[in-house]
Amino acid sequence: MKSFLEESIDHILETESEIEKLTFILPSKRAVGFLKHLFKKKIKHTVFAPKILSIEEFIEDITQLQSLSFIETTLEFYKVYKAIVPKEKQENLNDFFNWSQTIIHDFNEIDRYLIDDQQFFTYLSNIQETNYLFLKGTSDILDSYLDFWQNLPQLYQQLKKNLLNQQKAYQGLVYRKAAEDIHKYISKSNSKHFFLGFNALNNAEQYIFQQFIEKGKGEVFWDADEAFMQTNYEHSAALFLKKYKKTWHIFQNKPFYFIRNNYAQPKNIQLLGIAKNIGQAKAVYQVLEDLPSEEIKQTAIVLNDEAMLPIVINSLPDKIDEINITMGFPLAQTHASKLFDIFFAHQKDQKQDIYYKQIIGFLKHPLIQKVIGSDAKTLEKHLISNNIIYLKLSEIKNLNLTQSEFFTTFFQKYDSSESFLNAIFKIIVHIKSKLKKEDTLELESLFHIHQLFVELKNNLSNYQLDIDIKTLYLFYKASLQQKSLDYQGSAYEGLQLMGMLETRCLDFKNIILTNVNEGLLPSGKSVNSYISYDLKKEYGLPTYKEKDAIYAYHFYRLLQRAENVYILYNTEQEGVYGGEKSRFVTQLEIEKNIEPKQVNFYSKTAQKELLVIEKTPEVIEKIKDFASYGFSPSALTTYIRNPIDFYKRYILEIKDENSLEEVIESNTFGTIIHDTLENLYQDFKGKILQNEDIEHCLDVFEVELKKQFQENNQIKNIASGKNYLVYEVAKKYVYNFLKIEQELISQNDIKIVSLEKPSSCELNNLPLDFPVKLRGKVDRIDLMNGQKRIIDYKTGKVLPTDLTVKDWSLLQEDEKYSKAFQVLCYAKMEIQDNEFDTTQIGVISFKNMKAGFLPFKEDKNNFISKETLLTFDQILSELIAEICNPEVPFIEKELKEVKF
Repeated sequence: MKSFLEESIDHILETESEIEKLTFILPSKRAVGFLKHLFKKKIKHTVFAPKILSIEEFIEDITQLQSLSFIETTLEFYKVYKAIVPKEKQENLNDFFNWSQTIIHDFNEIDRYLIDDQQFFTYLSNIQETNYLFLKGTSDILDSYLDFWQNLPQLYQQLKKNLLNQQKAYQGLVYRKAAEDIHKYISKSNSKHFFLGFNALNNAEQYIFQQFIEKGKGEVFWDADEAFMQTNYEHSAALFLKKYKKTWHIFQNKPFYFIRNNYAQPKNIQLLGIAKNIGQAKAVYQVLEDLPSEEIKQTAIVLNDEAMLPIVINSLPDKIDEINITMGFPLAQTHASKLFDIFFAHQKDQKQDIYYKQIIGFLKHPLIQKVIGSDAKTLEKHLISNNIIYLKLSEIKNLNLTQSEFFTTFFQKYDSSESFLNAIFKIIVHIKSKLKKEDTLELESLFHIHQLFVELKNNLSNYQLDIDIKTLYLFYKASLQQKSLDYQGSAYEGLQLMGMLETRCLDFKNIILTNVNEGLLPSGKSVNSYISYDLKKEYGLPTYKEKDAIYAYHFYRLLQRAENVYILYNTEQEGVYGGEKSRFVTQLEIEKNIEPKQVNFYSKTAQKELLVIEKTPEVIEKIKDFASYGFSPSALTTYIRNPIDFYKRYILEIKDENSLEEVIESNTFGTIIHDTLENLYQDFKGKILQNEDIEHCLDVFEVELKKQFQENNQIKNIASGKNYLVYEVAKKYVYNFLKIEQELISQNDIKIVSLEKPSSCELNNLPLDFPVKLRGKVDRIDLMNGQKRIIDYKTGKVLPTDLTVKDWSLLQEDEKYSKAFQVLCYAKMEIQDNEFDTTQIGVISFKNMKAGFLPFKEDKNNFISKETLLTFDQILSELIAEICNPEVPFIEKELKEVKF
């Protein structure tokens, strides 16, 4: 089946002999390229090529006006705004920028559709005045609102006048001027013009096209299909073409080329519902893998969500030798742009000192890592070892880094956008000098970022503006969104990967459409306009209905000549565009009687083998040394949780990685509570607690707590932020503990025996030929009414069930019983033979203070019997014997990665 472009060219070549006198206008630059390539294949002899232009190039060719960028248009508009609006009512450029984007968009619409601006703005202003009359009372805001609408006609007229005087224009104004100048252009032109593959035309385009046809200087070739043009109902795919066929009087006497019957031909259309983008990428891979290699060059992947681009690129089969990507990689997603986001963020921060996260983000940035080398480790070590949350610039200078000047340029504060831009250029030059030739993406993105800032600087200079850095950032982000990096590839060979708009005029045998979901295709009802829906309908401006019809045409046109179509939509409910398939999919189900398929792609992840580490003679020696020093309860519970963790921490002695402590960590918090209580109770050791003792503690505990925060924590400021909240929690914990203690001693005699007591015992009943000790630190031992209590403080939440043992075998298997295991270890070290059945062991949980002392229980018995300790002895001996047994390797118990 011939493509639309091939069919059009064959028809034209049959009637036109001098192709060098022809001009072809197409909807996009991509289509221009394909048409040029088609001419090369069609014409075998030497001939001057015809003129082939995109519609934007053609319109500019008519007017000879210089098209302005969005930023240039905004600055021109701001100049007009300042000249017309009284100074006392003017907004600064920052605020102006936010609403002017919408106004400029509306100006573009008004001009493209050749709306009578005087009548339109008068109508619009009258509507706003009417709304104003119905509002009760007045205010400065309402008055400013009304002034804005009353000034709008003058702002528009003056902007238009200023631009045309400079031979410049924004896009909409270029179209209006082209419509005004078209007669002059046609009278001077000796070329016949062919307009190929257009659909939704604005009023300026409609007028221009009709003038060419009426004067015999042009023809229009539409890509229409009987399935949509000759139906009794209004199919959205033919909304515009039906209208032109009916309302353009020239088609009463001229044929409407072309209406074909391609959509009704047999096709293999598959509707595939797939969860998430990664699932769709896998489906794309499978479709391509199943296609014959010779058909790859007749295949297009159409992405409706640009976020899919990197995923799909990385999911292509190995057999794809050539690919052409027309979408471009957004400059905003490059490492270079992310680096300058960090730069702007630091400048917008009001603090003079540098927040450590900005420094870490800077040091970890891929571009910076290529530039600064060992300086990164030096600076990061300085931050961590000194727990610096906010770093002074002078400290960087004092570190004598090799890239000290570069760091200073990046992190110093700038008082003007001019000095800030100069710093940016300096940074770019420095980074470029450190990159290698192989760093092509980084060099290319830096080049484009540099160009962007040069344009911004030139614009600010041309318009004599001195803006702050916050406003400069708005301009930078707006400019960034318009920029992309072009991929290199075979433009007309191999697999084609493009967005929906790039498919205009193009046809492929095999089509793969991704993310065919509501909100993406069509794009939905989001409207960036101050013009109401009713007013748009009144003046024939496009509404969401027309925009939906544009997407419908592109979608169905793509299917007309295709033979194999794979339509993928996301079934996952999460996300903005997930879950709801496009209305176009539902239409296809009905029109073609197709049943959608739900496809599941399961990742074939390799099963991670459990790590097994044999006990070499060297490891056994380390275990012997550790055993003679003493197994701690925490070391043993670590082994129970995962033997590999025990191996790493206690045999290899791998310590936790040092990190900055911006908010007090849980282990530090626990130490602070323990040390506070130890110091408060230090003078009460060996005596029975009295009410006045606790009253004294209640008077002084805040001073002691603050002292412990200073000594145990490198963060000195606990007066604000999250650390203040942590301090308040600690204060509440200690206060509640003391109040409960006070209530307890009012009814009981409590004698403090020891606090934070180092304890140990020999384990002699093991079948080992080397000494083994158990050691630990007991938080508190007291006598309550003469009965011994061994107490472990826990700042986390502990429940009674955590200390109740019914099945002793679980003690050395289940981490849930780690609290019970620990207090039993303390019992082993501290309980004497004459203290059985009168001693309690347990926990005071600061997060469950209302529960008070939580005793260890075996069934319902709260006291430690000799039998209980003998049972625990057996379990403890088996556990330590296993650790020390050379024949039993360390075997990973869980697949979860544990960080050390």
